[in-house]
Amino acid sequence: MSSGPLIQPSDLTFVAGHRGMAGAAILRRLRAAGYQRLLTASHRELDLSDPQATAAWFAAHRPDVVVLAAARVGGILANATYPADFLLDNLKIQQNVIENAWRQGCRRLLFLGSSCIYPKFAEQPIREDSLLTGALEPTNEWYAIAKITGIQLCRALRQQHGFDAISLMPTNLYGPGDNYHPTNSHVLPALIRRFQEARASGASEVICWGSGTPRREFLHVDDLADAVHFCLERWQPANEELQHLNVGTGMDVTIQELAAQVAKAVGYQGQIRWDRSKPDGTPRKLLDVSRLASLGWQARIPLEQGLVSTVSDYISSREAGSEVRL
Repeated sequence: MSSGPLIQPSDLTFVAGHRGMAGAAILRRLRAAGYQRLLTASHRELDLSDPQATAAWFAAHRPDVVVLAAARVGGILANATYPADFLLDNLKIQQNVIENAWRQGCRRLLFLGSSCIYPKFAEQPIREDSLLTGALEPTNEWYAIAKITGIQLCRALRQQHGFDAISLMPTNLYGPGDNYHPTNSHVLPALIRRFQEARASGASEVICWGSGTPRREFLHVDDLADAVHFCLERWQPANEELQHLNVGTGMDVTIQELAAQVAKAVGYQGQIRWDRSKPDGTPRKLLDVSRLASLGWQARIPLEQGLVSTVSDYISSREAGSEVRL
């Protein structure tokens, strides 16, 4: 831990992927902390998978700080349907942003990974040093491999060139700005959509995928944004240490328990039935967050509280026609 802030609100800071759920929350948090020199670029303005366009943008803007929250994301079905897209798109984005940040003299870069980087049967709760110790979960291995490559690229640039690149591995995120696509979304937004539609139509039952027995950890995106701000200003690992940190709550629930909480949050009172012919994914995925806690940060938003505000966000998004991103 550094004795003083590693970056300042006066630094020119680029948030890549600011229209996504995580990027938007990070932008809100930095603005609230007094950061005024914030750079953003929509996909129309800058295609981060285009090496020439990304190189030109970095040469023109030369940010002091970069937060890489841009990624192609999706749930189990999306990963299974578009494996090449998930691997190629994320590899391109990561290489283009991280390499150009380093070449153009960026002082500090924070890369957002994902807890799916860890082996399917990693010892629980999962420590940071579990990385690359076993086989991945097949239902999201393409995305995981891309994220692992991003972590290792940050490590390699730090080791060989002294580039100050750090990485955070958040657990399952939820909150304002999530994607509620009926087939391409993650489990929690998919459940919110399904139960809200069932309540609106008066359906007597809701069918959910799998057995409902896997355990998952959920982190409100505003908590993640707070962790990003905290680590940008205060965390500086030694070169011989791991340069990535887990970000989570340290608590998990079964998918059955999650479904019941979502049903309560939307006011659905029908039956819940489980389709066991559908895949469950990893049996359990709980992060060990002790390293980040030892630095002085912990999550603050309980799941029950976060679900209520997220359901409200979904209803508002649906009314505005913005609840789906392909």
